[in-house]
Amino acid sequence: MVAPRITVNGTATPIAPAEPHTTVLDFLRERGLTGTKEGCAEGECGACAVLVARPGVHKPTDWVAVNACLVPAAALDGQEIVTSEGLATAGEPGTPPVLHPVQEEMAVRGGSQCGYCTPGFVCSMAAEYYRPDRCPRGASGTEGSGGGHGRDAGDGTRHADAEHGPNGFDLHALSGNLCRCTGYRPIRDAAFAVGTPPDEDPLARRREQAPPAPVATAYTRGESAFLRRDTLADTLRLLRERPDAVVVAGSTDWGVEVNIRARRARCVVAVDRLPELRELHVTSGHVEIGAALTLTEIERRLDGSVPLLAELFPQFASRLIRNGATLGGNLGTGSPIGDSPPVLLALEASVVLADADGEREVPLAEYFTGYRRSVRRPDELIRAVRVPLPLSPLTAFHKIAKRRFDDISSVAVAFALDVEDGIVRKARIGLGGVAATPIRALTTEAALEGRPWTARTAEAAATLLRAEGTPLDDHRASAAYRSAMLGRSLVKLYARTTEAVSS
Repeated sequence: MVAPRITVNGTATPIAPAEPHTTVLDFLRERGLTGTKEGCAEGECGACAVLVARPGVHKPTDWVAVNACLVPAAALDGQEIVTSEGLATAGEPGTPPVLHPVQEEMAVRGGSQCGYCTPGFVCSMAAEYYRPDRCPRGASGTEGSGGGHGRDAGDGTRHADAEHGPNGFDLHALSGNLCRCTGYRPIRDAAFAVGTPPDEDPLARRREQAPPAPVATAYTRGESAFLRRDTLADTLRLLRERPDAVVVAGSTDWGVEVNIRARRARCVVAVDRLPELRELHVTSGHVEIGAALTLTEIERRLDGSVPLLAELFPQFASRLIRNGATLGGNLGTGSPIGDSPPVLLALEASVVLADADGEREVPLAEYFTGYRRSVRRPDELIRAVRVPLPLSPLTAFHKIAKRRFDDISSVAVAFALDVEDGIVRKARIGLGGVAATPIRALTTEAALEGRPWTARTAEAAATLLRAEGTPLDDHRASAAYRSAMLGRSLVKLYARTTEAVSS
């Protein structure tokens, strides 16, 4: 087996002697690539962003920006990354490097002041610069797929709006990057000024080739090990042998535990590149989503075909996090404030659990058993999430948080209703942040079903919805506020449906 290594800016770089828990951020800085900065160590500021070559949706390879502070270096064994230093190209002998177009625009438009956050902004901006389906204003294209570029002009073209530039740049690409001194206007100006990669651009050409294939990894230092197997079957056998193992995919949760709480694991098992966990199938009866597909990959592959998920994705953390986070990880942690469980509960989803002996399917409504606990055994993995078809036509996801993006929800509410001839035939409501686990609002659902979809029905059901769960007072919100938001969310849903009908 080849010693674990990462291709960094075109150079194969051994991971040793780093410890298995060492992040990509520390791995790079220890090798002199100090453009990658630590700002928060929990994936909220983006100062550590780097580009990773990943399987593409529209081309063989996509350049994807991720938080280097969260990902263990061993998790990128055999993979290829580019840092802010690697974006520039060598000039003539005796001359400085030639700035990348993104770097050039940031410089000439005043997008950098102290410069601490700039390399991270540049890497996130470069990922959007190389997005294959990014279209300039006036070019035809489709919105959705995580890369829409403005409002529909009615003739098959797109026009710029507040969050999409005339060059098709989606500002959501920068939602995980924070700046403390420059101000965002010049950064936005730089983003909206970048053009299209020229044919000779080496990173643009790199998209036409397949990304590095997944490799098996066995990286051990002392008593700690980072392991990746080739197949799901081998991984499940390993988990049966090592019930103490910590399973990671995007490490967006585990990375915080390592950095902020100084947690260390004797054995970490990576599942993010397992082919069996990276499939997406649509049948006549359900949509099956592989547990190790990132949220960005799901968003772009589904391309809006599951509207409730499409509404969730832009509100789930930031693009940097969505480029690593998975549904399997979000469900596996069992957090009561995860954003995906309420949506999946409203969609009546189930999880497919696999162990060395076979599989079982568990409705998500029966999956959670307590605070960060579930029916999943230590030797089981979430292989996939299944969403039954057909979908309810009336859906909405309401996330109440202190910030519009890149924040943890105080309350999350997902609705999926079937309304026929003015009568609510079926109602499914998923809630997060109001109990020790994500829950279904069963009492409210029962009160809606069979009733006319009217303001009176909505108000009466809203009273019941306010009493669902056992909300607590904490630093994000009071129990009274959470209850009030539950009730208003249903009233808001009704108001929006009547607006849609009247328009």
